[in-house]
Amino acid sequence: MPNPEFDAAELLNRYLPGLRGFLRLRAGRLLLEKESCSDLAQSVCHDVLVNAGKLQFDSEEGFRKWLFTTAMRKIADRYEYYLAAKRDVNREHVPQSDGVADTLRAYAGFFTPSQHAAAREELTRVEAAFQRLSHEQQDVILMAKMMGLSRAQIAAETGRTEVGVRTLLSRALARLTDMLAEPTRP
Repeated sequence: MPNPEFDAAELLNRYLPGLRGFLRLRAGRLLLEKESCSDLAQSVCHDVLVNAGKLQFDSEEGFRKWLFTTAMRKIADRYEYYLAAKRDVNREHVPQSDGVADTLRAYAGFFTPSQHAAAREELTRVEAAFQRLSHEQQDVILMAKMMGLSRAQIAAETGRTEVGVRTLLSRALARLTDMLAEPTRP
């Protein structure tokens, strides 16, 4: 029986922005060309809500871990689906989609057309720079910034020391900052 203190719908609402960011950065170009980040997030939320009554989590940390594990499984399942021999997306010629249209469409009322274009460009730059990081660097940034894990929790998840996690995170964020500071190429 789930702990009544922890309402899955309320916790989902709290972690939804981080979940969307996590999915955008972790899903990859191939998957985001096939499905929107919003559709992936909705599917993860559906799975979590359907199964919330079956699982027991005794802390918010337990719920958060379950949520992001569910998101990673959803990404893996969708990749498996699209890379099946009959549907192999690597064999398709699909017009390039940057996958940011859904996110920016939601903000359309807040931006002028030029601000909208600048926001789209900046989001694309951040995602491209993130993809250039090593998998270790990507993981530590996602755990710290999107999942909200403490350095101690990241250390436990990755088998590193807290000092090692702090160093890796610091270097990863510095590298990401440096890449974003590079002048854009026309």
